[in-house]
Amino acid sequence: MKKVAAVSSKADWRGRDMRQTEDWIYHLSSSEIREIDAALRHAKSKGLSGIQVARQDFPLPTFAATIDKITDELANGRGFILIRGFPAQDYSKEDAGTIFWGLGTHIGRPWPQNAQGDVLGDVRDTGRSILDHTVRGYQTRVALPFHTDGSDLVGLLCLRSAKSGGLSSIVSSVACHNELARTRPDLLARHYEPFYYDWRGEQEPGTKPYYAAPTFTLHQGRLFNRYIRGYIDSAQRIAEVPRLTAFEREALDALDALTVNEEFRLDMELRVGDMQFINNYVTFHSRTDYVDHEEDDKKRHLKRLWLATDKIGERPAAFQDRGYDMNWWSQNAPKLPAVK
Repeated sequence: MKKVAAVSSKADWRGRDMRQTEDWIYHLSSSEIREIDAALRHAKSKGLSGIQVARQDFPLPTFAATIDKITDELANGRGFILIRGFPAQDYSKEDAGTIFWGLGTHIGRPWPQNAQGDVLGDVRDTGRSILDHTVRGYQTRVALPFHTDGSDLVGLLCLRSAKSGGLSSIVSSVACHNELARTRPDLLARHYEPFYYDWRGEQEPGTKPYYAAPTFTLHQGRLFNRYIRGYIDSAQRIAEVPRLTAFEREALDALDALTVNEEFRLDMELRVGDMQFINNYVTFHSRTDYVDHEEDDKKRHLKRLWLATDKIGERPAAFQDRGYDMNWWSQNAPKLPAVK
């Protein structure tokens, strides 16, 4: 196995330190909220809403410069931010979604999030079981292990919060990487080699139901990561996928242990109107399980964006492939009815 070492990155942070500051929270000013509202009214005056809105349809003459700085922080700095103060309760879900989409167009380009080609996703409990190999974790209310999504940046807007639970948790994958480099470089080296992942029914027709990718890749001085332990484990159901060895399970378990360690992990409660953005290549994220409200109009509901940004620079081949696959789906997959 290759020799690995710790990497230097501004995204190497620990939860214990982040809990001592609110530097990672950006509070919207009243003037910024008015500018966002004016952008919504401008888009609606053109008969546009949701994903019909392009960046030029959502003008932010002053706030756009701040968003550019936020995007740079996501791509080249700490790797996450929480934007607080948006009065989502004052807007319909449709208008709030349009605003989230409009802001997203100033951050990056949307990527499809699933086999149906959704680009403005809904994160809520659909009543389906995570044991179904075609179900994704965001469609349930169970706790989600720390993982990554399939894009440069991931954004969430909280429209409705749960009755209890549903905390959003993040951890610096760079910090986890560097801790393994110091304590178990042998296990870290295994994470630079591919693991097999379950496509969970989202592969192109005629292709294999699994793919292979390393957890960590160092490319042009930048660390990239991809990790979904649950999909590695579920790929073991596929006969032609090699069985995980005891050493490989040890490497996976060691990384998992760091992600849940309070020294590394940062938990946050997403309030109504909160917008969380993370850099998917230097941040693992998860969610605790939750209890939902009985009333449909009160149930936990988040909108989600997957975004690509040129500020990341060139991606390694394994990450370019993932984007290509999802772009293929967005153009060719049948549009299924939304789950109510």
